[in-house]
Amino acid sequence: MATCDRLIIFTRYPVPGAAKTRLIPALGAKGAAELHRQMAEHTVAQSKVLQSSEALTVEVRFAGGSAAAMEAWLGGGLCYQLQGEGDLGDRLIRAFQSAFDDGATSVVIIGTDCPELNAPLLQQAFKQLRHCDLVLGPAVDGGYYLIGLRSPIPDLFQQIAWSTAIVLHQTVEIAERLGLVIAYLPTLSDVDYPEDLPIWEKVQSHSQLNKPELHRSTKDSTTTLSIIIPVLNEARNLPETLNAARTFSNAEIIVVDGGSEDDTPEVAISLGAKVIHTAPGRAHQMNQGAKMAIGEILLFLHGDTRLPSNYERLVGQTLMQPEVVAGAFDLKIDGEGWGLRIVEWGVGLRSRLLQLPYGDQALFLKASMFHEIGGFPQLPIMEDFVLIQQLQRLGKIAIAPAFVVTSSRRWQSLGPCKTTLINQLVILAYFLGISPHAIAQWYRRL
Repeated sequence: MATCDRLIIFTRYPVPGAAKTRLIPALGAKGAAELHRQMAEHTVAQSKVLQSSEALTVEVRFAGGSAAAMEAWLGGGLCYQLQGEGDLGDRLIRAFQSAFDDGATSVVIIGTDCPELNAPLLQQAFKQLRHCDLVLGPAVDGGYYLIGLRSPIPDLFQQIAWSTAIVLHQTVEIAERLGLVIAYLPTLSDVDYPEDLPIWEKVQSHSQLNKPELHRSTKDSTTTLSIIIPVLNEARNLPETLNAARTFSNAEIIVVDGGSEDDTPEVAISLGAKVIHTAPGRAHQMNQGAKMAIGEILLFLHGDTRLPSNYERLVGQTLMQPEVVAGAFDLKIDGEGWGLRIVEWGVGLRSRLLQLPYGDQALFLKASMFHEIGGFPQLPIMEDFVLIQQLQRLGKIAIAPAFVVTSSRRWQSLGPCKTTLINQLVILAYFLGISPHAIAQWYRRL
């Protein structure tokens, strides 16, 4: 994190009748204000945990009360500023602009209504802002619990229907129209209504509430594997892919969307994946996902491919073999017919004899190795083939003893024989020195 990063907390002084008013029917005015007080203190505690390990300025923008009253309540070491007049958009614009005018390089704004937001997630937000223009923490109610920018963008807060279920949707629409690169944190719930109270009770019962602790870095020792999935209009296939990946609960799943026109991003978020929006192009999308990843091992997975149930153990065992620098899985095609079985046999033979697994086979390697060789080459086609060639010069490419299952749609569209022939012609053209851009244009016309 840069020394000029700033975290801004939006909250209010806990006056009965003015705080958490939608909870008054269940808790009474004093009870609702007391709940607000506790959640605000929890949020500030998490920010101080982050501040203790990172160079970070924490600012509290408040409504009600005074700066002296706020400091007496929440303590020193924080900057206190009034939110000022206007709707939420006006106040957000003012807060961002003031922070950037003051020299901040990255600014994250949060509220105090989301008790599941903790120091590691805040740290992840600032990390994402190193590579993205905008980071959002989607809320279950259709808004967002966190927003971060690395430059002031007033247009992002114009014409928004605040306090409705379409706030996030409208914000993303504007961001995409402005050409911003967007990253997402996990979807969390605000505590706004009586039915939300169990969320707060769960957080209260967790030991981190009383002893908040930030891991040594965002690279949590339990998050050793990051799965990166480049997608474009994969809403139909993505649920099966993500559900298979989620069988290992500690895997970080990053879906990198290249401009889908269907519900791909929404599907990914609903299934707990982090979502990044980038320009299209599989190599570019995978490289952007790798920049965001926190795992020590990276696994690149197609949006229509399902991992085996014990994939995390197989990945670790494969990379522990002597001289192995990367690995992949055997391939199974989800379809019937002898032609597909022959394709599978050929893929297995090529993968083992020539050490040439392709993208469908879920390539995996250590993050340090991936970054050392510069990631995927920025090619419109053959990026996985070229990466494998680079890795072969450094060590062995091993095949884990299990299958990934991929969609048969390519083979069904053109037939197994024609699809295989086209794939081989692409490789031949590459070796003959034909430009990958020319190969890609020919391939897309088929």
